[in-house]
Amino acid sequence: MKSFVVTGAGKGIGRAIATRLAADESHQVLAVDIDAALLAWTKSDPSARIMPFVGNISDDAVAVAAAEAAARMAPLAGWVNNAAIFEDLSVHSADTRRIMAAIDTNLRSAVAGCRAAVRAFLAAGTAGAIVNMSSHQGRQAVPGGLPYVCAKTAIEGLTRALAVDYGREGIRVNAVAPGTVSTQRYEDLLAAIGPSRAARLEAEMAEVHPLGRVARAEEVVAAVEFLLSDAASFITGAVLPVDGGRTILAHEPTA
Repeated sequence: MKSFVVTGAGKGIGRAIATRLAADESHQVLAVDIDAALLAWTKSDPSARIMPFVGNISDDAVAVAAAEAAARMAPLAGWVNNAAIFEDLSVHSADTRRIMAAIDTNLRSAVAGCRAAVRAFLAAGTAGAIVNMSSHQGRQAVPGGLPYVCAKTAIEGLTRALAVDYGREGIRVNAVAPGTVSTQRYEDLLAAIGPSRAARLEAEMAEVHPLGRVARAEEVVAAVEFLLSDAASFITGAVLPVDGGRTILAHEPTA
């Protein structure tokens, strides 16, 4: 048996990752989210291999407690840092303190998660895998995305640094960088803006992704699952784009 921690697991990609990992009968999954209501779905999960864990993962004490809770389920084998928020701020309209707070919200949770996972692997004397969720915005800025772009770029640097520092301990650290993904949030946005604007948005998304569409959540999840698995045993320090070629095309909407 193996256990995995998935942060930001209340909805979207995080929930999809937790569900996919728990589909393996040899896996136990700790689904972490700051919002208890968002974890209600775990109670009805048919696998019965997902345990909810409520807390702010950017807090070191919470992250360590999550690692310990997962280890009680089964030896900890993998950790996915998925928790994130997007806040539209600019230097002409927000002060430095607010901008840095927005950057910190996303970066701190990844650092705390990595710290807890690495320390748990070292204490147990076992190998392990960490996957940090980045974004196409880690390579390619989007208008209005300053804090998110900064945080995701830093998370990719964190990924490379940890891969170098702990590779000889058998700890692999990689990142996955999606483009736009058809999550419930994306579908809710399409519904909220009305049919004509939704059609324009979908056409624009098709244009910026060379594959002509946004990703399905399961396509991103498959990449995460692969990087956590033994099939990726000689891959570390990598940032895997799952963006339909968006960063290669490098054509972003203006709004």
